[in-house]
Amino acid sequence: MAVSLTGTRVSAIALPWFVLVTTGSATQTGLVAFCEMTPYVVVKALTGPLVDRVGPRVVSWTTDSLSAVAAGLVPLLYAVDLLPFWLLLVLVAVIGAVRGPGDLAKDIMVPEAAERSAVALERATGISGVTERLASTVGPAAGGALVALLGPQAGLVVNAACFALGAVIIGLTLPRGMGHPTEPPAPPEGGKEQGYWRRFGEGFTFLRGEPLLLTIIVTVGITNLLDAAFMTVLVPVWAKESGGGPAAIGLISSVAGVTAVLGSLVAAAVAHRLRRRLVFFTGFLVVGAPRFLVLASGAPLWAVLAVFAVGGFGGGFLNPILGAISFERVPRQLLGRVRALGGSLAWAGIPLGGLLAGAAVASFGLVPVLVTGGAAYFLTTSLAGLRPEWREMDRLRGVGRAPLPHAAGPVRPGSDDGAGEGAREKEMPRSGP
Repeated sequence: MAVSLTGTRVSAIALPWFVLVTTGSATQTGLVAFCEMTPYVVVKALTGPLVDRVGPRVVSWTTDSLSAVAAGLVPLLYAVDLLPFWLLLVLVAVIGAVRGPGDLAKDIMVPEAAERSAVALERATGISGVTERLASTVGPAAGGALVALLGPQAGLVVNAACFALGAVIIGLTLPRGMGHPTEPPAPPEGGKEQGYWRRFGEGFTFLRGEPLLLTIIVTVGITNLLDAAFMTVLVPVWAKESGGGPAAIGLISSVAGVTAVLGSLVAAAVAHRLRRRLVFFTGFLVVGAPRFLVLASGAPLWAVLAVFAVGGFGGGFLNPILGAISFERVPRQLLGRVRALGGSLAWAGIPLGGLLAGAAVASFGLVPVLVTGGAAYFLTTSLAGLRPEWREMDRLRGVGRAPLPHAAGPVRPGSDDGAGEGAREKEMPRSGP
């Protein structure tokens, strides 16, 4: 996860900057983000039953290998002047399509890793969250430095290398038998094997019966759209117009990442003692609108860094809470399907974020779009907190993993048949693209 996420974060700096400096178009920069994230969301949503049936290990190393090839072709073809814009969009779409199930596969192997290591699940998910935050710190810093010193193509090469290394790690170094299917490969004696869409429907039915999870998905989905617009278009355009360049992008992202790591560590230590609802919405309050507004104000870089530092610390508390709620409510046997659906729905707005931001900046300018985005972020997270479902955040606290389903149809958490350890933190859903 550390290798894969670091490469992705490097690419998140290198790819938008590559498009921006080669085309000079914010609209085309947003279009590239759209073509990557749309297949990511759609394919990930549909491959939950496949990951449950085939096994996450096989899916992970296979998709990482395909991602490495597609990512490596971008700088290679550009170097020999054989990369028209349409082909770049195709390669980016391939990367997004295979990265979705690959990320899902790594996500659902964490519970098994915790069990094999005799590590408490809560600690394992906390370590996973810190790993993601560290990747979000190292990746942007490395990406900004590489792009500033060697050009955006160097960052794209590093991304391809990280995908290849991730495939080797998952394929060759995990213990024998790890990453097995979470769903039985054969039907019970005398039973009929469930089809793909029947298994897919089980995840959908479960998710539909959980009002709290659905409310979280809608809220995080809107903020993810705004975050995608912010990071893929608004920040690069701000960096270009302010003269900071890619180094400024890497710096502010890394500062936010460092404080997010600290926030995640604190959350792993004390969040279980705090009221989830208060911590959750306070975190959103400091990580959301202030980032948009400080860039719109034309504040000096030190002020921007201070706002991103505070926001990163508050944001570090969000994913551990989301992960704990999912851990308490999602049965292990439905883990792939429910996380695939929930994560994809929460990420559904991300492809549109860059596209809409690019068009908006081209039409209205950077500052009005930043102010509007900040206001939308504040209203979304503030108004969502008034809904009654949020009172459920602490109801199943400490109960343990939801039981395994014994029959098709909706599965309700909280019964006594088979509750035990094992589930995973944050991908369904998560805060931030």
